[in-house]
Amino acid sequence: MTTTRPPVETTASISKPDPQPVRRHRRQRESGADRAFTIVVTATLLCAIVVILYPLYFVVVASVSEPSAILNGDVWLWPRGLTFEGYAKILSDPGILRGFANSVLYTVVGTAISVATILCGAYALSRRDLFGRTFFMLLFVVTMFIDGGLIARYLVVQELGMLNTMWAVVLPGAVGVWNLIIARTFFESNVPDELRDAAQLDGANDFRFFWRIVLPLSKPLIALMVMIHLVANWNAFFDALIFLDDENKYPLQLVLRNILIQSEVSASGGAGAVDSYAAAQRMGELMKYGMIVISTIPLLIALPFMQKHFTKGALLGAVKS
Repeated sequence: MTTTRPPVETTASISKPDPQPVRRHRRQRESGADRAFTIVVTATLLCAIVVILYPLYFVVVASVSEPSAILNGDVWLWPRGLTFEGYAKILSDPGILRGFANSVLYTVVGTAISVATILCGAYALSRRDLFGRTFFMLLFVVTMFIDGGLIARYLVVQELGMLNTMWAVVLPGAVGVWNLIIARTFFESNVPDELRDAAQLDGANDFRFFWRIVLPLSKPLIALMVMIHLVANWNAFFDALIFLDDENKYPLQLVLRNILIQSEVSASGGAGAVDSYAAAQRMGELMKYGMIVISTIPLLIALPFMQKHFTKGALLGAVKS
C-alpha cells in the first residue's frame, strides 16, 4: 500500500506577496507627481505668456485710447475714449511711405549681405585645412572687445565715400562676430570631412560642394541668420542718424522718430499757448503708441514663417557636439 506523503514546504514554494499592488501604488504616486509638475509648468508658462503678451496688447489698446485715460491709469483691457487720430496723423505724413520703402530696401539688402558673408566666412573658418584659421578667427574675435569708436567709424565711412548712401547703413555692421561663431560651430558639427571627401571623389570642387551640399544641409542655420538680421536691420536707425543727411533716404524708424519729436515740440501758438501746447502733447502721446504698432507689424507678419527653424538652428549652432 502506497502512502502519500504531504508536500514539504520549501523556501521556494512559500508564496511571495503580489508585487502588482506595490507597482500600481508606485505608478499612482508617480502619476500624481507628474500631474503636479505639469500643473506647475503650465501655470508658469501661462504667467510668462501673460507677462510677454500683455505689454504688446496694451500698446495696441493705448494707440486708440485717449491719452488722458492712459495717464490716469484707466486703460487696462479695453480702450477708453476710442480715437484714431494718432494713426491718421502718422499715415498722413508723406514721409511714412517713403521711409517704409527705404526700410524694406535696407532690410532686404542688409540681410542678404550679412547672411551671405557670414555663411561663406563661417564655412571657410570651419575647414581644418584652412591655412592660418586660428589667426583669422582671432582677428574676428578681437573686434568683439576692441572698437575704434564712433568718430573712427565715421571717418572710415567718409573716406570710403559711403556717406549719405545706402551702403553706409548696411555695410558697417554687416558681419556680426557672434553670429559668425554660431555658423562656424554649426558647420563643424554638421558637415563632416568624410562628406567633402566623397564629393571630391565625385568631381565636385569646393564651390560646388558648398553650394549643392552644404547650403541645403544648413536650412535651419540660414533661417536663424535671416531672422536675426531681419530684426536687426529693420529696427536699426542709429547708423542712418549718423551717416545720412538726406531725409528722402531715412528709414522708417528714423522718420517715425522725427515725427514724434516734431509733434512734441511744435504748437501752433508757441510754447506760451497752453491749449496749443497741450494739444501737441496729446497728439504726441497718441502717435507714440501708434508708431510702435506700425513699425512692429511687418516683423509680426514675417517671423512666424521662420519660427519653426529658429530653435533648431540656435541649438545646432550654439553647442558643439
